[in-house]
Amino acid sequence: MKNVRITLPDGGQIELEQGSTVMDAVARIGPGLGKAALAAKIDGAQVDLDHRLDGDASLEVLTFSNPEGREVYWHSTTHLMAQATKELFPEAQLTIGPPIEEGFYYDFDMPEPFTTDDLERIEGRMVELSQADMPIRRRELSRKDARALFNDRGESYKVEMIDDLAADEVISIYEQGDFIDLCRGPHIPSTGKIKAFKLLNVAAAYWHGDENNQSLQRIYGVSYPRRKDLDEYLERRAEAERRDHRKLGRQLELFMFHPSSPASPFFFPKGARVYNTLTDYVRELYKKYGYDEVITPLIYEADLWKTSGHYEHFWDEMFTINADDREYAPKPMNCPSHCLMYAAGHHSYRDLPVRYADFARLHRHERSGVTAGLMRVRSFAQDDAHIYCRPEQIGDEVNDFIKMLTDAYTMLGFDDIGIHLSTRSDKRAGTDEIWDHSEETLASVLDDLGVAYEVSPGEAAFYGPKVDFFVKDALQRPWQLGTCQLDFNMPELFDLEYITESGKPARPVLIHRAMLGSLERFLGVYIEHCAGAFPTWLAPVQVVVIGISEHQTAYVRDVARRLEEAGFWVETDVRNEKVGYKIREAETKKIPFMAIAGAREMEAGDVSVRRHGKGDQGNMPVEALIGAIEKEIDRTVRTSRTVQVAE
Repeated sequence: MKNVRITLPDGGQIELEQGSTVMDAVARIGPGLGKAALAAKIDGAQVDLDHRLDGDASLEVLTFSNPEGREVYWHSTTHLMAQATKELFPEAQLTIGPPIEEGFYYDFDMPEPFTTDDLERIEGRMVELSQADMPIRRRELSRKDARALFNDRGESYKVEMIDDLAADEVISIYEQGDFIDLCRGPHIPSTGKIKAFKLLNVAAAYWHGDENNQSLQRIYGVSYPRRKDLDEYLERRAEAERRDHRKLGRQLELFMFHPSSPASPFFFPKGARVYNTLTDYVRELYKKYGYDEVITPLIYEADLWKTSGHYEHFWDEMFTINADDREYAPKPMNCPSHCLMYAAGHHSYRDLPVRYADFARLHRHERSGVTAGLMRVRSFAQDDAHIYCRPEQIGDEVNDFIKMLTDAYTMLGFDDIGIHLSTRSDKRAGTDEIWDHSEETLASVLDDLGVAYEVSPGEAAFYGPKVDFFVKDALQRPWQLGTCQLDFNMPELFDLEYITESGKPARPVLIHRAMLGSLERFLGVYIEHCAGAFPTWLAPVQVVVIGISEHQTAYVRDVARRLEEAGFWVETDVRNEKVGYKIREAETKKIPFMAIAGAREMEAGDVSVRRHGKGDQGNMPVEALIGAIEKEIDRTVRTSRTVQVAE
């Protein structure tokens, strides 16, 4: 029998007999790897460890340290959970059970909802099935045999999935004990590799995500090879629940939701202060970087959306209005209205770039099943702007935007910024030639800037490629905030022009950009990042002045007046309560500074100062407190780092 040559990621090679398995190759690579190996990639395609090696190939072993390895591990755990569920609840019908960003879920069609007690029973059975260390085996079937198998087992959803598969697709199943599931794989070799797991919660779902389809029960869970890793995850999850912006929004009196306007936030005065302080800060950056703010209408005729391409690609996600026998829609984005404004003028090459900024309200018909607090809403505003420039100005404009964005992120305390270049998806407007040019141009600009980035295929906007900016919050969760999108399509669709130096008309390039993105979503992210303890410059109440007894009420109000005149947001607390109670309440409200006034402070003309989370700061005159707060704000407004153009 001839040998096959296997090339490893480091360029090294090993030889094995033809017909050996991936696990045989793993054993040859080095001691200990076999225990960690979960699956592998042969010539870039994921396979099981018992996959036969019939020819020369490249090999990459997947372990839990690889993102793809974790997906395999979580996918196998979802099968383990489905097996336990079917054994305990035979009436449950299987649908789908994929890995997700951290963990997994499986959707079941159940006559009755799962309870917390049910999850405990399922988890207990999973322990037993894991300890049984059952082999997990792949088997390929004909379409006819696969349909017959799942028909006999009463799994109608699996039959539907088989019917939806492409005619030339290989149909495979995975078996462990008596459990069988339709699955492409790969999977880990046996259930015994699944060591530590936890079922987290149950949620409602719909078949194919369509609320017009059958309602399903979705069980979420997570698993790890070591109990220590699971415990750390559960602690992070508990901390995330403590930081939940929906809970903190109520606690800090920032915002609310009401069924009268679903998924659309109402901001209370304190929330409005934070919101407006953010927009004021962005306006300062606009002034620094040469943007002009505009105000645009909310509702437009359908013809505008047909011109822009949104009618064809986005209409189902828009609210619509019929009036005067015509179709209208509130705008979900600002770019078409800005194109109308650009087209209304006559532009020379000397006038470009034109930078329009807009905080207009936007509305998108997000389905009720996907809305989540401030993170995904139907009514929102963006720190949105559109730049119309000459092709040779693209590099400078993108560079200046990245400088402005890093100014803002540094101010907000985000130091770890990741950059992704998103390329075309199947759902897009414009020709392949335009997309080729757009993607090549944007990649070239990033390369010239010397910016490190990852490519995200298929994640572009429908009208052009984009650069997305990710930050990590205090729990190290990544969030996409900023975006910069290069668009050669919309200037063509709106017949936009400028006059070149030679006197001929030419198309401008349109750059769509936002730093914070949706201000509502950003606030959700930021509240969880800072756990509701806003930096002093952004806090909705910066100082609370607390009186120890009613004898200091007039003095407390005088101190508050002086602080307000210095430009701070101030509250007073002169209630007939113990001072300790008032201090604890101020801590709960996460107010940065407390100024406490008793008889001695009133006599001395000063206040006793406390900082949120830091305790007693000693006594100081009111003017000294004003200086301390101003210094705190000045210290926050640090010199921002900027991304430099590579030499």
